[in-house]
Parts: sequence; structure tokens; C-alpha cells
Amino acid sequence: MSIHPLNKIIHAFIAGKPANKTLLAVCPNSESVTRAALMAAKQANAPLLLAATLNQVDRDGGYTGWTPHQLTEFVEKESERIGLKSPVYTCLDHGGPWLKDKHKSENYSYEKTMAEVKKTLETCIDAGYALLHIDPTVDVRLGNDEPIPIDLVAERTLDMIQHAENYRKEQNQPPISYEVGTEEVHGGLANMDNFDRFLDGLDKGLKELGLEDSWPCFVVGKVGTDLHTTLFDPDVAKKLTDHVKPFGALIKGHYSDYVDNPEDYPLSGMGGANVGPEYTEEEFIALMELLELEKKIGKSSGLEDALKNAVIDSNRWQKWLSKEETGKDFNDLTDQRQLWITRTCSRYIWTAPEVLEARAALYKNLEDYRDADSFVIWHLQKSIMKYYQNFNMINFTSDHPELLS
Repeated sequence: MSIHPLNKIIHAFIAGKPANKTLLAVCPNSESVTRAALMAAKQANAPLLLAATLNQVDRDGGYTGWTPHQLTEFVEKESERIGLKSPVYTCLDHGGPWLKDKHKSENYSYEKTMAEVKKTLETCIDAGYALLHIDPTVDVRLGNDEPIPIDLVAERTLDMIQHAENYRKEQNQPPISYEVGTEEVHGGLANMDNFDRFLDGLDKGLKELGLEDSWPCFVVGKVGTDLHTTLFDPDVAKKLTDHVKPFGALIKGHYSDYVDNPEDYPLSGMGGANVGPEYTEEEFIALMELLELEKKIGKSSGLEDALKNAVIDSNRWQKWLSKEETGKDFNDLTDQRQLWITRTCSRYIWTAPEVLEARAALYKNLEDYRDADSFVIWHLQKSIMKYYQNFNMINFTSDHPELLS
């Protein structure tokens, strides 16, 4: 059976040919980030993974406004426009029950949320996605501190992979790759015994289903980084890598944003790393720099107020409140927290009409002083190139064409 190029690349990494390399996955949380990622892939002459969550890209458009088909179409057109030759692999990130905010806020039952996710799996396959992250590690019916039994995580993972594979074959679609697990403690995989039990259960189940050729190329591991920490733990990564290599997989790190030691990822045998919120913040930072320039020329687009008001109106800022802040009005938060939340939540409202209008006004106000759009893309591209360099992926496309087809 033929395998997807992503599996081929990971198998080559395991064999050490080539050695000391880590694939970069960028979350396409805005059009600017996606364009910058494609430009960086061209500059790096290296493959790019675009890992889109259910909140970002889904059948209803997500907060980017893109469906899976629209994302892949945008990538194809933009890649052709800029002359990108390296492969771009569109991926579903965290596909599982209640991992879309709407499913939680509207109190979807398990049956309804799972049915919705499975429909999205089918849509992603139809749209030509290269990889599906299967992540059934959330169950809102349990307490916040109660993880799902690990055998149940494996059972639901198998059910979702089987559904995706059955649909893929029915539609005569080519092979795809899979990613499993989560870095979140509530998934139970932070415990090494549970981690091994999950791997063994997944392996046994795939063989019983006749799906051993669908073994995931990535297993997500908790390697030190999370929403509030930025130090990658090479020792833990090496330990986890040793546990997944026999299955033909490597560890993928999430929350790699602003990581202190990105150069340690390839040295530790990490197969891949996701970076997402960092680029939302960098896009915000770039726009704030442009606003400072706008003030110097005596004009005002109103973008800063538009961003803050759109974040408040979205109500999604409340998910980022600490326990001490729960129930507070946005304007009752400290100025520092308001800024942090606005910067973090800007990903949700880049496509809000009032934000688009104010951003267009900013760009117009600066047209005699700065190419504002190019500045934002350049700023983002620099951040993305940092990972391509540290992950030792420069010129991968021309150096290893045999792994990309």
C-alpha cells in the first residue's frame, strides 16, 4: 500500500536519513499569517504544514471565514501566485468532540458533537487535507479535573480513524496521515503509563480493524511547553520519542509559541511542532507599530478601538479569564490584562466588518509612508523563518525530493 509523503518523511527521520530535522506546522489563524507562512516556505525551500482547528476553519467558515475547501483553494492560488514549489500540507488540528467552542457553548450532546466532527473529517478529506489530528480527549460531562479513561480515549480514537478511512476509501481518495493524542493533562496522556497504554491499545485496535497501514505519523506529547510556559524539555521529548519510534511515529509538540530553545527540537528527535498563537500576537504587534506611525502623521483609523470593541462583542475573551477574574466586566480588568486578552483574542475577530474597515483605513492613511500590508507580512515571515532555521529545514525540498512524492 502506498503511504502519504508525511509518513514517508517521518519514517526517514526515524531512520536518521535525514537526521536532526523537525517539520513546522503553522496554524492559519488569519489570511496574513497564511500568506506569510507560504512566503516563508518559499524562502526556506521547505515543506509547510498548515494546522487548522475546528474554530479556525470548519464547514461553517470558522473565525477565519474559510471552509476546508476554501482554505485549500486559497493555498493553491497563493502558492501559484508567489511561485512556491515546496509542498503545503493542510491539516486538521484537534479534531474531536467539544473542541469547537460552539459545541460547548450550545451544549451539544456527545452524539451530536461527534456526528459534527465526523462530518468535518469527511469534508477535510474531500478538500484534500493531508493530515487529520484525531483528539477525543475532552468530555464535558466529566469534572474539570477528571480525565477520560485512557482505554476510552483509544476506543474513540479508533472509531474516528475507522470512520475517516472508510469514507476515504469509499470516495477513492489517496492515503492521508493521522496525528493522535494531546498535550493536555485532561487527556490522561501526560502520565507515561497511560501514554504506553494508549499506544498499545491503538496499535492492537488498528490491527484488529485491518488499519495498521493507517498508524499515525505523529503522537502529540507534553514536552514542557503549554499556554503559560515556553521552555521545551529535551529529556522528556527524547523519552517520549523512544516510546513511539517502534510504531513508526514521532512526537509532535504543541504550544511551541515563543519557545525558548527551538534548536533543541530536532536534537531531541521531535518530528513536528505547531506554532499558532504567536503569529496572532505578532500580527497584532505589527499593526500596533503601524498605528504608532499613523499617530506621527496626525491621522487616525480607529483600528485600536475597533479591535478592542470587536473582542468584547465576540464574548470569546471570557474563555481566557483566570479564576480570580471570572464574572468581571472586560473594562474592570487591569489595563495590562485588557491588552493581553485583546492581543490573544484578535485571532477571532480579524474578519469582523468593523475591524476590516478600520484596517483598510489604516493602510490607506499610510500609503505615502509605508506599504502596510507588506510590512505585516514581512514581520510575520521573520517569526516563521526563525523556526525553519532552528528546525534545520532550510532547503529540504531541493535536498530530499524523493521524500515529497
